[in-house]
Amino acid sequence: MAVGTEPSGSRLRSFFERYIVYIAGGVTLSCLLVGVYLFVFADSSFAEYLLETYGLAALFLILILEGAMLLYFAPSEALAPAGVALLADGPTDYSGIAAVVGVMVLGATVGQFALFTVAKRAGREYLLAQSWFRVSESRLERFEAWFERWGPVAVPVSNALLFTRGMLTVPAGFADMDDRTFLVLSALGTLVFQTWLVALWLLVGEQLGAL
Repeated sequence: MAVGTEPSGSRLRSFFERYIVYIAGGVTLSCLLVGVYLFVFADSSFAEYLLETYGLAALFLILILEGAMLLYFAPSEALAPAGVALLADGPTDYSGIAAVVGVMVLGATVGQFALFTVAKRAGREYLLAQSWFRVSESRLERFEAWFERWGPVAVPVSNALLFTRGMLTVPAGFADMDDRTFLVLSALGTLVFQTWLVALWLLVGEQLGAL
């Protein structure tokens, strides 16, 4: 290797380490603008329209909003059942169901990583001062206490449960968690959440004869 050259992998890693805050900030800002627009002009039925019209691509973008805590126009718990109902060819279309779950996990993880990076690089006071950050200081302190008590394991556990999804993203950023560790734990928790949500919906739908 010539003197002064650097492997392409190292150059790519250096690029992301240098500009990740700008990339994450751009993703978050884009999600914010889309989320505000949808908050003003859309509702949950519009989410179904997007899924029917644009399929998995729309699902991916909607889940980025959900992961970045910018989803104003549809309850996140309804997205997995709606995605499977609209995009999979029935309850026995296992590849279609797996595709829906996989896209949801990927989208939510991208959104959470964007918010995590902003929290990690910009800090607590910055986030609390932003009107789009809808978590109160007292609530944030409660989740920070959870992270201090349980450590990194709180990230996947909170992501796998109703009502706490994504809430440990910001405390993890404040605690300067390793990027790769956060990505793995975030994706793991989201995978568990989306899987049990879809499985429950399929089970209930079959019992009720709706599928």
